[in-house]
Amino acid sequence: MTPPGQQGGLPLPLYEHVKQLILDGILVGTWPPGAVLPGEVALAAHFGVAVGTVRRALADLVSDGQLMRRRKTGTVVTGRVPMHNLRNFFQYFRLHGADGGLLHSETEVLALRREAPTLAEIALFPDADAGMLRLHRLRHVKGRPVMHEWMMLPAARLPDFPEVPPPLLYRFLVDRYGIRVSAVRESVTASLATEEDLTLLQLEGPAALLAIQETAYDQAGAPIIASQHRVVTEGLCYLNELR
Repeated sequence: MTPPGQQGGLPLPLYEHVKQLILDGILVGTWPPGAVLPGEVALAAHFGVAVGTVRRALADLVSDGQLMRRRKTGTVVTGRVPMHNLRNFFQYFRLHGADGGLLHSETEVLALRREAPTLAEIALFPDADAGMLRLHRLRHVKGRPVMHEWMMLPAARLPDFPEVPPPLLYRFLVDRYGIRVSAVRESVTASLATEEDLTLLQLEGPAALLAIQETAYDQAGAPIIASQHRVVTEGLCYLNELR
């Protein structure tokens, strides 16, 4: 494993990288709610860092509420706390169960194309003339398709973008390009499912969906992603919580 402090050459403290790796493990279900993390020595060996670095990362995660300490048990994933505070909001899937519990999703890439920009994209992205990357993905929760999404990104800022990008796209942008999503503007409305929605989400019409239009901005305030999400509503809630 590459030492986390070397990922992307970013000037972040090493413990912050370890925190992100642990959060990624929680997100993808490596450590689900109730799971007990390995001990500090084992985690330090796994990440290739000092025990003190792991201890600092765990202390921050306990303070944030992602983890809790239990006597005679160890460090446990809580699964109950807000996952969308300003420190980690943009790395987490915002669909939760009807009870508010965090859900883990699997991402399937349906298509990735490079195309000429639309007039709206030219107005939004200063460098859209060089072409736009259009990424179409399908999200599954426990084998059930619950969301499909189109994500449009300016190709000029993302050279050598992979044909199959990793599921944690915002984290990938930081590691590969040094682009950190620092703000998102969303418009959420109700919508009737289209034929494409019905097919991809395995629904019978007519069906109601949540339609989310989203623009993500980088650390300099420039738009980096324009997204359209189509989300099923049965048994799910959309939780957007900032502190």
